[in-house]
Amino acid sequence: MTVLVAPAHRDRPRPGSRHAGVAVAHVRLMILALLFAAAISVIVGRLALLALFAEPQSSPSINAMLVPLRGDLVDRNGAPLARTIDAWSIGVRPGKVIGDKNELARMLAATLPGKSEGEYRALLDSESKFTYLKRRAVPELVAAVHALGEPGIEFAREPQRLYPQAALAAHTLGYVDFDGKGAFGMELALDKQLTDPARRGQPVALSLDLRAQAALESELGQAMTSFQARGAAGLIMDVATGELVAVASLPTFNPNNVKGSNPEHFRNNVTQSVYELGSTFKPLTMAMAIETGVVPSMAKRYDATAPLQVGGFRIRDDHSQRRWLNVPETLIHSSNIATARIADELGKERMETMFRKLGFDHKPPVELGGLAGPLWPKYWARTTVMTTAYGHGIAVTPLHLASAYASLVNGGMWHPATLRKIEPGKTPEGRRVFSEATSARMRQLLRLIVTHGTGSKADAPGYRVGGKTGTAEVPGAGGYKRNQNVSTFAAAFPMDAPRYVVLVMLDSPIGNAQSFGLTTAGWTAAPVVNRVIMRTGAMLGVVPDETRDVDVSDVIPLLWKAEPKNKGTAVAAVRAPIVAPGAGE
Repeated sequence: MTVLVAPAHRDRPRPGSRHAGVAVAHVRLMILALLFAAAISVIVGRLALLALFAEPQSSPSINAMLVPLRGDLVDRNGAPLARTIDAWSIGVRPGKVIGDKNELARMLAATLPGKSEGEYRALLDSESKFTYLKRRAVPELVAAVHALGEPGIEFAREPQRLYPQAALAAHTLGYVDFDGKGAFGMELALDKQLTDPARRGQPVALSLDLRAQAALESELGQAMTSFQARGAAGLIMDVATGELVAVASLPTFNPNNVKGSNPEHFRNNVTQSVYELGSTFKPLTMAMAIETGVVPSMAKRYDATAPLQVGGFRIRDDHSQRRWLNVPETLIHSSNIATARIADELGKERMETMFRKLGFDHKPPVELGGLAGPLWPKYWARTTVMTTAYGHGIAVTPLHLASAYASLVNGGMWHPATLRKIEPGKTPEGRRVFSEATSARMRQLLRLIVTHGTGSKADAPGYRVGGKTGTAEVPGAGGYKRNQNVSTFAAAFPMDAPRYVVLVMLDSPIGNAQSFGLTTAGWTAAPVVNRVIMRTGAMLGVVPDETRDVDVSDVIPLLWKAEPKNKGTAVAAVRAPIVAPGAGE
């Protein structure tokens, strides 16, 4: 039986259905295209609006990403003193350590010897998420730790403050704390400017001259070692502007390693310590006496034949001449007796006024912090007036004295000391302390102290040095220590046209063979001034010239036995005939 099966009925597309599907697809594509076009239009429109109306990003904010986080400090000639560099920190995440912790602890102890193997093992077993192993690590150390191959140890860059000159000018520069903020010195004083994004890209120029600073510290350190002094201080100051070209305080420290330094060495003896500076005050007293007319003539004489008794107090001379002394001789022989008599004539008001004009009644106005205030007399008795005239009974910083000497020789103008470089023509206005005539007279007298008096060892050929020695006993419990003193020499050069003040102070020097066992300033501090000037004079723009000098022809005839101690260093104006005692009366 044959069965025929009819084929299944197949739906045929209706006429036009295929065309409808294509149309739907076209619509969807058009909608997608329109949405895409709208999106593009929005983006293009937004960019156009930003281009037309948005303000461009300010250049300071762009530059802030390119400059260091802290500005550089440079000397007056642009030499680097402090700068910020990229350093590395090394840390560990204990939870991510995959190696053997005992072995890792052993290798860390060998590579980073700051902790023991046991301490590192305890650190790796701790629940801390992250712990620093070393901050401010040098590249060699980073490479050594990286070679351990432990994924749980991480490395990151961080800024580090670097002082490329190490301990040079440390007390002036100061240092920053661990967070990079100024903590001491000019780093603290200039912290706001050095971290300001708008200004930190421009290095800040200090008044220091790196070459002069190195010479001063070298000579001061050599003297401190030679005389086994407890401390030392020195500076070079521009007499016309008050700029400090070099400032040294010993002992010192390395600002690159503050934690490893002795905290006692952070004290700046130039600005943070006060001293009775002895006979260096005598020229100041003499200048005031000349200024006020108390000393009307260089020939005026004062009785220094015997110690001066004032109540229960007796004033003596260290090198008594046992005769009457005129004004130049008073300073040349550093007579306490004659100076005290002059101060007695000046009186309390005029002496106190002079000290206040010189700024001795307040802290020195310099940019550094932690400045020491003077030890000002509580009561100005007659004896106080006399003793302060030769630097006893009043204590100031070496910076106070340097500023006073600058005004003594620069024409009589006092300028505040500064550690910022002053551009030509922008020197702050000072205040007049002495007249031009008084200043000119004091230049003569200070020069004579070096050519004929106690400061002869400070004379530097061709530099026409003038200055005054000062040796003061150190005060202690129950009085002054007879065998311990502060030796100071305050100088200026060249005296015919002064440019710089140079001051050197040694605290408690011990005599040696070089000084014939003496500890006085003429044998300890004065030679240091000589060497500093010889090393720095030319580099500071003073050309040595042995054919020039101060004209002292009107005062030389007043000197008894006036043969210069340094023959050949003075010009013909100094080589005057020796006159008999009493000349100029």
